Amino acid sequence: MKLPLIGLLATSLLASAHPDHKTEPGKDIPHAVTVGNGSWTFQTVPGWGKLPDGKNLGPTHGSVLSGSDGKVYFSTDADMSIIVYEADGKFVKTIAPECVGFHAMAMRSENGKDVIYGAQLKKGRVCKIDTDGKLLLEVPNATTEKVPGGWNGLTAVTVAPDGSIFAATGYGAQMIHKFDATGKLLKSFGGKGKGDGQFNTCHGLAIDSRFGEPRLLVADRENRRLVHTDLEGKFIGVHSTGLRRPCMVDIMGDHCAVAELESRVTILDKQGVPVAFLGDNPNKQQWANFKVPPTDWKDGIFTAPHGLCFDQSGNIYVQDWNATGRVTKLQKQ
Repeated sequence: MKLPLIGLLATSLLASAHPDHKTEPGKDIPHAVTVGNGSWTFQTVPGWGKLPDGKNLGPTHGSVLSGSDGKVYFSTDADMSIIVYEADGKFVKTIAPECVGFHAMAMRSENGKDVIYGAQLKKGRVCKIDTDGKLLLEVPNATTEKVPGGWNGLTAVTVAPDGSIFAATGYGAQMIHKFDATGKLLKSFGGKGKGDGQFNTCHGLAIDSRFGEPRLLVADRENRRLVHTDLEGKFIGVHSTGLRRPCMVDIMGDHCAVAELESRVTILDKQGVPVAFLGDNPNKQQWANFKVPPTDWKDGIFTAPHGLCFDQSGNIYVQDWNATGRVTKLQKQ
């Protein structure tokens, strides 16, 4: 199977974001900036997600979700834990202080209500909470057998249609573990390497239903690729390669958005071929740089995309890995 070589296509599909970050005379917020191309054109929403007291978000090393009610959830490594916004960027509340540091999150409707599954890196556990932050389940628990390679380096979580939970230790043993809905271990697969069924920082997970039977889509970060397995862990194939350290993915329709740590968001079609690049940063000194200060940010230009999601309208929310905390809304045009 011939794999898409994203690096060869980047030149022709570079995002159209303008690097300037200017304001009108007398204005203290920047202009909206256009990024993308064709049907994948977006505008930034200046000032989206600012806190009412002017505080920083705190370190962002996590994920973002959009709920069925339109609310947006950002995880942080700060005391605020998960910050909830309205779609227009208005602050709503913070939730789940005991869940500080969700490195990844997944949302699922259960019994008609949204629930959040989070991979809590520092505590080495998967938490299931409601949208008010109430803890509903944690893994490991009394039903969880010892997992191969342990819980060190928990990076990702997702949930299959049947309620099975998948968790990855991409900063540890490079394993993916499958549990039932109660936390009972069903199987483990993976391990470090470059070959079929191996990973080098399995950093993000998503359920991919675009090909009929649901698959697991894995952001294999340091192998710079996305790969598919079936839900029993059997390797299917490489979906896309030549990526710039893919961290997390989200799927809408036949397309997939990829947060690439090296300063770009890429939209892939069903075949894994890039159709748009968003926010591509020409300054390689800022690529995957946690310490880029707000004074050096440019609207429409990313520094280290780590988490992202579509909402129901096709807008994209992006969280950069950043010491101060950075979130961006891209409004679909």
